[in-house]
Amino acid sequence: MSDLNALTAALLAFRDARDWRQFHTLRNLILSLNLEASELLELTQWKSDVEIDALPDDPASREALSDECADVLLYLLLIADKSGIDLIEAAQAKLLKNAAKYPVDKAFGSREKYTRLG
Repeated sequence: MSDLNALTAALLAFRDARDWRQFHTLRNLILSLNLEASELLELTQWKSDVEIDALPDDPASREALSDECADVLLYLLLIADKSGIDLIEAAQAKLLKNAAKYPVDKAFGSREKYTRLG
């Protein structure tokens, strides 16, 4: 069993012990993921790039960053479980798709979208 599977199992046990499955529709989970991603984004509000890059160096900021990243991951695991998606397989497939869209010889050092690569 992978670490991701073990984490998902622990998350589902946590959820089920509290009878929260009833609230976990796919719509609610996707909405909650976005709310948590917004909380992650909020950590950067009104900060310069230098200040943002320094977040991991400050213990309180690092903990907040860690907590928000964990919240995003946990909701993503719930969405994947609800949808029957194997995240490892999906990520590997997406990397292959992206490699075809962004070949190294055209995308190297470029921030252009694949539709604009020469």
